[in-house]
Amino acid sequence: MTFLIQTARLNLRPFAPEDAPYLFELNNDPEVIKYTGDLPFESEQAALDFILQYDQYQRYGMGRWTVLEKATGEYLGWCGLKYIPSLDEVDVGYRFMKKHWGKGYATESAAACLQYGFEKLRLTRIVGRAIKENVASVRVFEKIGMRFEAEIYFEEHPGVLYSSGRRLPSP
Repeated sequence: MTFLIQTARLNLRPFAPEDAPYLFELNNDPEVIKYTGDLPFESEQAALDFILQYDQYQRYGMGRWTVLEKATGEYLGWCGLKYIPSLDEVDVGYRFMKKHWGKGYATESAAACLQYGFEKLRLTRIVGRAIKENVASVRVFEKIGMRFEAEIYFEEHPGVLYSSGRRLPSP
């Protein structure tokens, strides 16, 4: 299998139908989705339908990607870039199975996604949004070199906006 992004410990690839049971489990853990504003999937079929209808790759050439542990192939969660047309912005986001929290996977994969966005997609700015209470997510933004930009209202809660930018060399 070809992976879109590889790091020392991780492989990232587009969502695939075989991810449905994992995505269902991930989004049905109240602690995992506590700060996301997302609702749990009603069934594995709903998770599969989400995957089959996910069009970010085709529409924008980017998206959220499945994150697998390189050594074992174990499903860890997802991380990636998402274009938000209403804001004309690209954000980095991540979500991992609770049993994999605290192992640096969010930081490692998010840093790789920023690098991919700037080097491969030639983006000039990537943002990260989080509910202010989500201290772990904010810490990931800081660890990957994003800078605090503003306090915002996010998912009906006080939130924060971080950003990272790269100057592109002139053609």
